[in-house]
Amino acid sequence: MKYILTFIIGIMILLTGENAMAQKKAEGKVLVAYFSRRGNNYCNGEIKNLKVGNTEVIAGKIQKLTGGDTFYIETVKPYPADYHETTQVAKRELSGNARPAIKGKVNDMQKYDVVYLGYPNWWGTMPMAVMTFLQQYDFSGKTIIPFCTHEGSGLGSSVEDIKKACPKAVVKKGLAIRGSNVSSADKQVAEWVKNNKGGF
Repeated sequence: MKYILTFIIGIMILLTGENAMAQKKAEGKVLVAYFSRRGNNYCNGEIKNLKVGNTEVIAGKIQKLTGGDTFYIETVKPYPADYHETTQVAKRELSGNARPAIKGKVNDMQKYDVVYLGYPNWWGTMPMAVMTFLQQYDFSGKTIIPFCTHEGSGLGSSVEDIKKACPKAVVKKGLAIRGSNVSSADKQVAEWVKNNKGGF
């Protein structure tokens, strides 16, 4: 009887471990990659500078909810400090289908199953630096979950543009947060992350 009980307990422990591993694998390793005009100030949930960009704030909220790693998409050539000048540069980049050079690389992109991809909406889509990022890696079989900040234009055509750039990835429904609402968006972001977790 004692040996039977020990055997049953052993089987239960084994099955529990397998279920936990299967659940972890199903959820996947998460990366929160984002472009934000105001720089890398909110990496991994820690505020390093009071001038935190809107997209960066949302990226920080997502990182805290998912426990994922972060990667800041930073251009080699900084955008102008003046916002109007930045919009004009962004307009020229979009019309020329430019691919601005970006700094750094994601260490071992292969290990990530889920990529939350954040950016501001510039001229109806994502900044061209985000397109540079997408074309540097193989997203085949990965899940891309877009999020953006905007001032009235929502996600624009960005989700469709991501699908075209990464045809072998699963691109989920995106989240658009108005820039003036980022500080009060905790509940909205949490609900969205929760809904997406069920679909990994």
